[in-house]
Amino acid sequence: MKIVVTGGAGFLGYHISQKINRITDFSNTVFFDIAKFEENEYDKGIKCIYGDVRDKKQMDEMMKGVDVVIHCAAALPLWKKKDIYETNIDGTRNVLDSSLKNNVNRVVHISSTAVYGVPDVHPLFEEHPRHGVGPYGESKVKAEEVCEEYRKKGLPVSILRPKSFIGTARLGVFQILYDWVESGVKIPIIGNGKNRYQLFEVEDLVDAILLASTLPLEKVNDTFNVGAKEFKTVNEDVGAMCEYAGTGSRVMPTPAGLVKPALRLFEILNLSPLYKWIYGTADTDSFVSIDKAMNQLGWVPKYSNSDALIRSYQWYLDNKHTIQQGTGVTHRIAWKQGILSLFKKVL
Repeated sequence: MKIVVTGGAGFLGYHISQKINRITDFSNTVFFDIAKFEENEYDKGIKCIYGDVRDKKQMDEMMKGVDVVIHCAAALPLWKKKDIYETNIDGTRNVLDSSLKNNVNRVVHISSTAVYGVPDVHPLFEEHPRHGVGPYGESKVKAEEVCEEYRKKGLPVSILRPKSFIGTARLGVFQILYDWVESGVKIPIIGNGKNRYQLFEVEDLVDAILLASTLPLEKVNDTFNVGAKEFKTVNEDVGAMCEYAGTGSRVMPTPAGLVKPALRLFEILNLSPLYKWIYGTADTDSFVSIDKAMNQLGWVPKYSNSDALIRSYQWYLDNKHTIQQGTGVTHRIAWKQGILSLFKKVL
């Protein structure tokens, strides 16, 4: 079975590469991305090449003789609107169109629970109306619509909607959290921290992807929410990581009505790496039902929210001296903290 993984150099792509040999030989896999593949991270049998899903001719050539496409390539919320739309919508159409033309057996499309926007009811089921917020959320909704269009044309497409996923090698905004916990300072929580915010261990997501890549088509040609099965309040989950760290760090609730406008101003002035999608929903409930994936795919997540946070934090401690700092456009680099570093000094 030949498999192509788009966005293969990213956080999720890297973790797929660590388990892809469960379902096929490394030599039958192609990972491609517009980003650089880090040396010695991928098995030597895997073919890692530069590629851009916006290049239709390249997609047509890439999909020849392919059985399964795992479509992870996506622009992140920090990207420019034009690049988000071209990558997430047009790029998805290119991948699906080339897959259909080349008789690919199936495509696994990695979407996001961002398609639900900011709803006021929970848990969210797959049938809940889609209301993408901002260019990123809107683009993920449109990409799903493209997937549904190609399903009607006869191409089997699994759509997985993961919650925010973390794990080993996940940095970005979470690295800021880990840095503060390690330093033993108070951890400001927007709001009272009593809301429930479901996360996801990337290892559990990879398990769901591999199931969608191999189970009978009648089971997988559908849309599924995926996330942690066990999660508590933000106070409890972040507090569990603080307790594990043993640094004296603890959760500190803050008034959302004051903090959100301040973070918005810092974002506008380019003083903070935090963007609206991160802080805008931090004080609200955010969780989905995963019953459909568990019942239909036989998928069972192994890690709770606190498990995922602790595993990721421990990886950070073990690898912090080799972590590269960057400008904040991927999840595999440490973001510069900007004005947040000043607040860290007084907490």
